[in-house]
Amino acid sequence: MPPRTYRIGQIVPSSNVTMETEVPAILRARMETAPDERFTFHSSRMRMTHVTPEQLRAMDADSDRCAAELSDARVDVLGYACLVAIMSMGLGYHRASEERLHARTVENGAPAPVVTSAGALVHGLHTMGARKVALLAPYMRPLTQTVVDYLTHEGIEVLDYRALEIPDNLEVAAHDPARLPGLARALDHSDADAVVLSACVQMPSLGAIEEAEQLLGKPVVSAAVCTAHQMLRALDLSAVSPGAGHLLSGAYAHSPLAPGAPGAAAAG
Repeated sequence: MPPRTYRIGQIVPSSNVTMETEVPAILRARMETAPDERFTFHSSRMRMTHVTPEQLRAMDADSDRCAAELSDARVDVLGYACLVAIMSMGLGYHRASEERLHARTVENGAPAPVVTSAGALVHGLHTMGARKVALLAPYMRPLTQTVVDYLTHEGIEVLDYRALEIPDNLEVAAHDPARLPGLARALDHSDADAVVLSACVQMPSLGAIEEAEQLLGKPVVSAAVCTAHQMLRALDLSAVSPGAGHLLSGAYAHSPLAPGAPGAAAAG
């Protein structure tokens, strides 16, 4: 039997150059252990160059167009690849966004489950039972506080955080991931259940996840890793991929999706 091909759609900010590398890297690594699966990757872009509340609001308004465009390609799952855009729109907004964007795919005759990186981070932490975390984010301090408040609203206490205060989105992508484990070690993480190495899908971190886990002695995730985990579960595939840390190690291969996740297969 030939391998089955899954089409992965992503809605990305126009200046994002990381999510289209990290999610494919995670899923291509998975293909080494799942030879009966293939993945192709398809994107639609929303205009954004600086991570400001004004640009984030304008960008989010464009996400409906992107969902329709990706559904034209009959993607099997759709990911919204900007965590802070969702979180800056109000507490709990990832649920409204996922429901609305799924509706756009239904209206276009190509229903597809929708995962937002914001919702995926929340659910990934809940999946691991992480009630207390420390995190790194590239945003300016007010937007980082927005992320902290959003997670707090979702029942996740942020014990410590570091805002790297990088306003230009391309500069965020240029941040050296090799610096992240050391920055994470400097956080007050002793009582944390997990550490979020990158609360941003533009700040690269995939290559540093497992090093950070060894250094810190506890689970380490990123928004991108959580997004890949939820995409796989939305496709009713086991959420396993080597080299992406504890969440994708196999310990949560068949974990349930978030309650009410729109359009998802009956993940078992």
